Amino acid sequence: MKNKLSLGLSKSLYTRGLQCSKSLWLKKYKREVLAQPDEATQAVFATGDVVGGLACQLFPDGKEVPFHGTSFDEKIKLTQQWIDEGVENIYEATFQYEGVLVMVDILHKEDDGSWEIYEVKSSTWSAKKTLKSIQKYIDDAAIQYYVLNGLGLNISKAAITLLNSNYVYVDKLDIHQLFTHVNVSQEVEALQEGVISHLQLFQQCLSDPVNEPDIDIGAHCTKPYPCDAYDYCWKKQRNMPDYSVFNIFNMGVKPLKLYKQGLVNIEDIPEEALTSENQKLTVDAWLNKAHFIDKPAIQGFLDRLTYPIYHLDFETFQNAVPQFNQQRPYQQICFQYSLHIEHEDGRLEHKEFLGEEGTDPRKALIESMIKDIPDGVTVLVYNESFEKTRIKELAKDFPQYSSALNQINACIMDLAEPFQKKHYYDYRLKGKYSIKLVMPLLAPHMANGYKELSLVQHGGDAMNTFPKLEGMDEETRQEYRKALLAYCKLDTFSMVEVLKGLRGLL
Repeated sequence: MKNKLSLGLSKSLYTRGLQCSKSLWLKKYKREVLAQPDEATQAVFATGDVVGGLACQLFPDGKEVPFHGTSFDEKIKLTQQWIDEGVENIYEATFQYEGVLVMVDILHKEDDGSWEIYEVKSSTWSAKKTLKSIQKYIDDAAIQYYVLNGLGLNISKAAITLLNSNYVYVDKLDIHQLFTHVNVSQEVEALQEGVISHLQLFQQCLSDPVNEPDIDIGAHCTKPYPCDAYDYCWKKQRNMPDYSVFNIFNMGVKPLKLYKQGLVNIEDIPEEALTSENQKLTVDAWLNKAHFIDKPAIQGFLDRLTYPIYHLDFETFQNAVPQFNQQRPYQQICFQYSLHIEHEDGRLEHKEFLGEEGTDPRKALIESMIKDIPDGVTVLVYNESFEKTRIKELAKDFPQYSSALNQINACIMDLAEPFQKKHYYDYRLKGKYSIKLVMPLLAPHMANGYKELSLVQHGGDAMNTFPKLEGMDEETRQEYRKALLAYCKLDTFSMVEVLKGLRGLL
């Protein structure tokens, strides 16, 4: 093992190599082909920083190795200095052993002089989960154990610190209830021989900076993490079409077997490989550039609707760390809705709600929604599982409104049903049925509707925008509030137009 940091490995490079050694090589020698982190990925990083900072409070009076403004050599020296001085809790403790560099989230010294490693993750944990579900985190801890043990530190415990999915915020944040430590010491120790083997393999892989490893695509491209070399390997190197056998079948033995046989285009799929009616319909539509309309089924769906129809759509955001009463980690908090009321004569009314930034918007949203939606009317949503689940959560967290909320839930019908059940199917849907794909087909005059919006153009934008409103200056805040209202309003108007398009098919 070369003792050179330039040819060394970090914890993240080690776990990248476990997923795919080619990805490791690309990260070291050809990183320009890797996709840059998108906004969603950056948000995950930011969440990790917040969660990591809070977890350090579980081990108070410690010292943190500064990430910015120090070299890795300086970080290592500072860590050793604090160990020598008897500091009991060190955050981002930095070590290097045989060319492997690790930064330990929390290094805690026990009374007997032994050390505990805590790897902090912003994922959740509950008693229903298994250690297999956090194997990728155990691998993180295993390489840290290898380095620290190699340097002579007595490691008595390795744990993964996760958010407790059952924690409920009441009045103030209780970090001791928010977090849970999963002891993985035995699992980490059992992996040590494997760590050595993997390091030897990775060092061999990285010893040649010229020749890219020849590793084929497969399930490892998305598990345990979506690889940032995906487009490079799939699209550029193998010219994988946007719509292929991997879209017809879930990633597994069948599509990989077809791929190995050189069968990747939809046109190449053998008929005997199609084992479900859904697969057959999807492929047949693509081959014939066709669309299918089951008029009796569509008519049956329309006959179940009664006027006036209340087209409803929610927008939500979620925090890893709860901040409102009765909120759980990553619970989706409804902060906005749009409501288009369609009367039998075609007349439309529009009502809407957008919560005040910096506050818990749920109570005000509930009261507004109960006022806007009468008992017994048809409430039409797109993909009912989302809205129904949110309303059930609201009813649970605000029981004083449960009767009215449950009444709304009982009246919900799903506009996605005719598309999900393939009563209407067009080859351009490519097996999907989201409203943003269906709407341009049934309401082509609105095809560019979302593209023409400013600032907020999709649900991810809305989810990320609302929590940021509080920190904006007044002028910017008002612009984003207008954008949020416009986006949600377009969602329900799209439903009105899609329903109109369905009627036009008959």
